[in-house]
Amino acid sequence: MIAFALADLRRLWAASLTIVLLIALATALGVTVTLQERALRLGSARAADKFDLIVGAPGSETQLTLSSVFLEPAPLPLVAGATLTKLAADPRVAWAAPIGFGDSYRGNPIVGTTTALIAGTTGGFTTGRMFALEGEAVAGAAVNLEVGAELHPMHGSGAAGDDGEVHAETTYTVVGKLQPTGTAWDKAILVPIQAVWHIHGLGEDHDHAEEGEEHEDEAGGEEHHHHGAIDADAPLDEHFDRDLPGLPAILVKPKSIADAYKLRQEYRTGGGTLAVFPAEVLTRLYATLGDARTVLMLIAYGAQGLLAAALLLITVIHVTQRRRQIGALRAFGAPRLAVFGIVWIELLGLVAIGLAAGFAVGYATAEGLSAAFAARNGFRLPVEFTLGDAGLAAALLLVAGLIAAIPAALAYRLPPVEALRS
Repeated sequence: MIAFALADLRRLWAASLTIVLLIALATALGVTVTLQERALRLGSARAADKFDLIVGAPGSETQLTLSSVFLEPAPLPLVAGATLTKLAADPRVAWAAPIGFGDSYRGNPIVGTTTALIAGTTGGFTTGRMFALEGEAVAGAAVNLEVGAELHPMHGSGAAGDDGEVHAETTYTVVGKLQPTGTAWDKAILVPIQAVWHIHGLGEDHDHAEEGEEHEDEAGGEEHHHHGAIDADAPLDEHFDRDLPGLPAILVKPKSIADAYKLRQEYRTGGGTLAVFPAEVLTRLYATLGDARTVLMLIAYGAQGLLAAALLLITVIHVTQRRRQIGALRAFGAPRLAVFGIVWIELLGLVAIGLAAGFAVGYATAEGLSAAFAARNGFRLPVEFTLGDAGLAAALLLVAGLIAAIPAALAYRLPPVEALRS
């Protein structure tokens, strides 16, 4: 029976191939949507895993999270530097580190921070060491720079159309290469926050309160007007016990979950600050993505339903056109169940091949989209199948088996004499 069905499919290979392609494309649409939405949730959650609490100036919670966790350039308002001093001295805080944006090198964001953030959010170095002087830098795993390389920072993000000013008077030397973290920070070049302040004319010799307003562009906004040269041999002092310039964001590592909630509440109600849990912000984004996924999945299911109806019509017509062949089989002694089985196996086999091809095409498409996202944003979205996907495939096969039984039943009920006469 199976051999006869295979021979029949080979004889009708063009029609069989068309059916398989239609099923594969309809299935691939739903699989791609499912895998990509899941990959975005998993990838962004892993990227935010080390970011317990972020403190910034009042504004958009979403933008503060995207800029801090995913290093998306945006003109963030600056939070007072005194906030960092206060947080660093808070007994509920394990460590607090500034995050300073504004410069880049060949599309890689240059982020001013401290050794505490690097030690607390990365797995260490593949080669080299931590920066110890203002003129030193640490490169993320995806940065195309090796230890010993020198670079001049450019103001702005370095994206297409963003022609910023190169700080020719400033040279960073890469002294360490970090292990991969799977986050957008793999594309970042990390430098001492003091160096970022001094490049942009901020620091010990300036009126910070006044210049903090003039330099809101350090979050990626307007052109700045004051420049300072860093001292490449100046040792770092990460004890923030003096007045500091404004900052786009501060990453806080609370000592406990209870401390995290207390700190968030305190810095959300102070008036001059905004504190967010990145995981909470991402959850709200997931809800929005979930709505979009629902719409796309409804479209995919609609396409599959229309395809199922079209295939049912095609197969019924196909069985009707094969009346003489079915009649001949019955006349030569083939039992009705054998005829039913041949037609059912043919149709179910085509659907199974189409579903398998659809899952493969959907996975490959999601992987391609993930790779494109990684090339642009610096971290890969994990494309993974789950047991739920296996359940979906089994359910689709079950429905396909039921649909295939309809034309098979027509063949089963077809009288051989009537079939031969037609």
